[in-house]
Amino acid sequence: MREGPDIARVAALIGDPARANMLTALMSGRALTATELAAEAGVTLQTASGHLAKLSEGDLLRGRKQGRHKYFAIASDEVAAVLEALMGLAAGSGHLRTRLGPRDTALREARVCYNHLAGTMGIAMFDAMISEGQIATQKDQISLTAKGHAFAESFGIKMSELEATRAPMCRECLDWSERRSHLAGKLGRAYLSAFLDLGWATRDANSRAVHFSPKGRAEFSRTFAVTT
Repeated sequence: MREGPDIARVAALIGDPARANMLTALMSGRALTATELAAEAGVTLQTASGHLAKLSEGDLLRGRKQGRHKYFAIASDEVAAVLEALMGLAAGSGHLRTRLGPRDTALREARVCYNHLAGTMGIAMFDAMISEGQIATQKDQISLTAKGHAFAESFGIKMSELEATRAPMCRECLDWSERRSHLAGKLGRAYLSAFLDLGWATRDANSRAVHFSPKGRAEFSRTFAVTT
């Protein structure tokens, strides 16, 4: 009997096309019902229920009942990071399911990656934070500097609340569309929430796209000293 993590089991769970489509849909960060996920996967509700049971048993999804409905979401940041990395691997290898269209252009510019900002604007923010010394990189690891801490506080992010939880403050996430890094972790989530709360951007109701208003785009560029 071989010892160690059973990556084959996890790979098999993700590798089924219907389950892969469900997991990709949940990368929006929103919880969806079995009916909604069945539509995303292109399968019947009965078949979708079987897939969701397997994903839940494999700790890739978590379910929660609310009223008459049960909602499903990505189980953790770690699962989301693996899925984003697989999207990057597939895109970098030329494994794209459809040709690019207007929606893809919007997704490539700014989108939700589970709970943080991805796309060219997310990458621009990450690069600006590195350039301004707000994030330090060392041996493939990133960390928030004192300057970055102070900047986040001045932006209105309550750092004491973020520091009270055990999740990573900063994490580097490989962007599937650009094959470059954007900011994940608690701080990445907090900045995206701030952009939405300030009215700089809104989320697309039908996709993972994030739409910045002209004013929001100008404020974003001024705040992070980037050209978008």
